[in-house]
Amino acid sequence: MSKKEKKIHGLSLQVLPFSEVKDMSISERVKKILSLVLSNKIVILHGRLRAEEEARLIEDTMALVDHVKNFKGIELAVIEPDMKRENIFVKMRHGIAKRLIGDSAALTVIGPASVIKEIKRDPRRLELFFD
Repeated sequence: MSKKEKKIHGLSLQVLPFSEVKDMSISERVKKILSLVLSNKIVILHGRLRAEEEARLIEDTMALVDHVKNFKGIELAVIEPDMKRENIFVKMRHGIAKRLIGDSAALTVIGPASVIKEIKRDPRRLELFFD
C-alpha cells in the first residue's frame, strides 16, 4: 500500500502504513514523521510507536520548537482495540501477534500543534479539534 494524501480545505492528511516504517531505525522514523508534521500534515500511522520512539519524537520536537519559525510542537494520540471484554484466548492471540509483528492494531495520529487544537480520545474513537 502506498502513501495516501487527502486535502480538505487546506488540511492535509498523510496515511503512513506501518510497512513503510517497520524497517527504519528510531532516528529514521522520527525524522520521517517530523518532516511530515513540519509540512503541516497530520500523520495517521497504522500501528503504534514504541515508548522509546515516542520519547525521541517528543525530545526532537522540543528541540525544534525554539529553532523553527511558527512551529509550536506536536499533538499525539493513540487509539487501540479494547481487549478488556475479550476472552483469554483472544487476548493471548493478540499479545502474540503484537510481539511478533508490532502493535499494528493501533492507530497513531500525530500533527502540528498549530493545526490541531485538541485531541479527545476514548477507547473506541479519537476526536480532533482544529484551530
